[in-house]
Amino acid sequence: MKRDLCLPDKSHITQEILAYLLEHPEAQDTLDGIVQWWLLDRKIRYQQKKVKEAIGDLVAKEIIIEQKKPGRESRYRVNRDKAQEIKEFIQGS
Repeated sequence: MKRDLCLPDKSHITQEILAYLLEHPEAQDTLDGIVQWWLLDRKIRYQQKKVKEAIGDLVAKEIIIEQKKPGRESRYRVNRDKAQEIKEFIQGS
């Protein structure tokens, strides 16, 4: 039987629960709350860090363009001049 590599194993989930409890020692919740809030919260923060890194790489390669305005968060859009390079990257993945 093949394991789904996208699904975390029990030991990883255990680590995530304990890490959350170390950060929030007063926390208590139901099973559904732990899944929806504790574990999802940690996953979102991890994913946000990875997305930030990926965006930084794409901006550095000028594949996407960062638009900065004072007092506002940056906005990102595709560099249309890089469309062929983007297609080649996606097809190679």
